[in-house]
Amino acid sequence: MASRPTKAMSNGSQSRSSSSFHFAAGLGSGILSACLLQPADLLKTRVQQSSSASLTVVFRAIARSQHPVRQLWRGTLPSALRTGFGSALYFSSLNALRQHVAQSNLLLAASGNASYGYAKYSSSSLPRLSNTANLATGAFARATVGFIMMPITVIKVCYESSLFSYKSIWGASTSILKTEGIKGFFSGFGAPAIRDAPYAGLYVLFYEQSKRRLSSLQEVPLLSQRVAPENSGMRNSTSASINFVSGVLAAGLATAITNPFDAVKTRLQLMPGKYGNMVKAGKQMVMEDGFRSLFDGLALRMGRKALSSALAWTLYEELIRRAEPKWKEKTETVL
Repeated sequence: MASRPTKAMSNGSQSRSSSSFHFAAGLGSGILSACLLQPADLLKTRVQQSSSASLTVVFRAIARSQHPVRQLWRGTLPSALRTGFGSALYFSSLNALRQHVAQSNLLLAASGNASYGYAKYSSSSLPRLSNTANLATGAFARATVGFIMMPITVIKVCYESSLFSYKSIWGASTSILKTEGIKGFFSGFGAPAIRDAPYAGLYVLFYEQSKRRLSSLQEVPLLSQRVAPENSGMRNSTSASINFVSGVLAAGLATAITNPFDAVKTRLQLMPGKYGNMVKAGKQMVMEDGFRSLFDGLALRMGRKALSSALAWTLYEELIRRAEPKWKEKTETVL
């Protein structure tokens, strides 16, 4: 009888340790991708702020500035904070959701099970779920994290934009607070929520499907060569390549579908007084600038999302595959 509380406490400690590991893995992958791809994010913001601004015009204006390289990485700190902590919260909450769904058999794929390593030859380090579960868990986790990180997102967009002359992140924050109050930090939340939730859900769905299909293609040659079962696991380099390609494909598809919401979100965050709400902003953009304004910055966003998502998810899964077992061993030793 006395052993049950001890076992429960041990399981609870292991669960918290696992959450901490996924938080740290998400934080590291998010910060790295944000710092590397900040120029693309800044260019996207500048292009979307006005229908008359093209990528060539924006890039030339930055190139003629006094410090062009510094200008391209303007706003890196809020981007790194937003993407880093956003990824940390997202990956840790998504992992908890997926584990709960898998262990409770909710929406679980018929051929899957609740543990890692459900397939001997696979690039995935995550539980195998049904398409519905992948869509739902990705969307719910992203919507929740998006609301928490919204103030940092607003500050980042305003600081990057050439419509304002903020000299510091603190200056941008205090100006938004004075002119619009607390609600100013949540301007345009409807658009990113409707954009990010479907994007994340679609991304996880496409990502998992792509990994399964590419892994099965890699498995066929091994079967034909009659590789011994003990040597049939996927190599780390192969799994990383499959995960990266899957991330690029999934991000490209999900980005194209959800880009109109991103364009509306940028206008709302930069000029909330003019556009008011998401529906009004969308109608006004189409009336003033045409339907194509909803797809302003698509190429930049698609390129950035493809690279950032692929980098973040590949690094995240590789950390899980290689480092989490050692993390668990150390934790169990301490316990």
